[in-house]
Amino acid sequence: MSAATETALGLTESKGVGARIAKFVIYAGLFTVFAGPLLALLVGSFNHVSDPTQLSVVPKTPTLDNFRIAFDHGVLRYLLNSFFVVGFGLLLQVAVSVLAGYALARKKFPLMTLVMVAILATMMLPEEILALPLTLVLADLPLVHLNLMGTLAGMIVPLGAWAFSILVMTEFMKDVPPELEEAARIDGAGELRIFGQIILPLCKPALGVIGVFGFTMIWDQYLLPLLVAQNSSAYTLPLALRTLRIDQAVTPGVVLAASLLALLPSVLVFLFF
Repeated sequence: MSAATETALGLTESKGVGARIAKFVIYAGLFTVFAGPLLALLVGSFNHVSDPTQLSVVPKTPTLDNFRIAFDHGVLRYLLNSFFVVGFGLLLQVAVSVLAGYALARKKFPLMTLVMVAILATMMLPEEILALPLTLVLADLPLVHLNLMGTLAGMIVPLGAWAFSILVMTEFMKDVPPELEEAARIDGAGELRIFGQIILPLCKPALGVIGVFGFTMIWDQYLLPLLVAQNSSAYTLPLALRTLRIDQAVTPGVVLAASLLALLPSVLVFLFF
C-alpha cells in the first residue's frame, strides 16, 4: 500500500512507485521544455553548426572558432557598449528612483496623487507608442537643445525614469517608521542626513530588487538602441545580434556564440544578486 502525505494546498501526494515514475516523467518533460533550448544554445555555441535545424545538446566537434569569428565581427565592441549603457543607465535609474520614491513616500505636495497616476500610466503604454515622441525629444533635448541621436547617451537618458523602480521604492519607503525620522530631526539631523543615513540604509532589499530587474530591463533593450543608433559603432549586443543573423557569411554557430554572450550577464546578475 502506497504512503500518502498532505501538501500545502491540502491535496494528497502519493509516495508509491507509480507516483514517483509519474513525477519523473513530468519533471523530465518540464526540464526538456525549459532547459532544452538553453542547453542547445550552450552546446551549439561551441560546435560547428551549419544548419540551425540540427542543434544538439551533446557536444560533437568542440571549438572556439564561433567566438573568434564573433569577435572578428565586432561583438566585443558591442558587448562593451552594452556594459556602458547598462552601467550608467542603471546608476541614473536607481538615483532617480530613490529620490522620487522618497519624495512620494515621505513628503506631501500639491498634485502628488496626479504625479503618481502619471508615473503608473507609463507602465500601461507599449514602447512602440513612445517611439516617435522619444525620437523627437532625443533629437532636440528640451532646455539644453542637444541632439543625442546616434550616441550612447541617447540610450541612457530615457532609462532614468522607470515606473516599476519608482513604485517599488515608494511603497518600501512608506513602511519605514516615521518615528525614526522624527527622532533624527529632534537630534538636529537635516534632510539629506535623514535620507542618506536613515531612510536609504533601511531600503537595501528594495535597492537589490530594482538593481536586478533594472539591469535585466536595460540589458535586454532592443527598441531604444534601434531608434537611437545611426551606425554600427553605437550598436549594443541585442541589436548586433540582428545584424549577425542577416549576414549570409555568418554561420548559426557564430550567432549562438554571440547569443550566449548576450544571455550570460543577465543570468549571472540574477543568480548572484
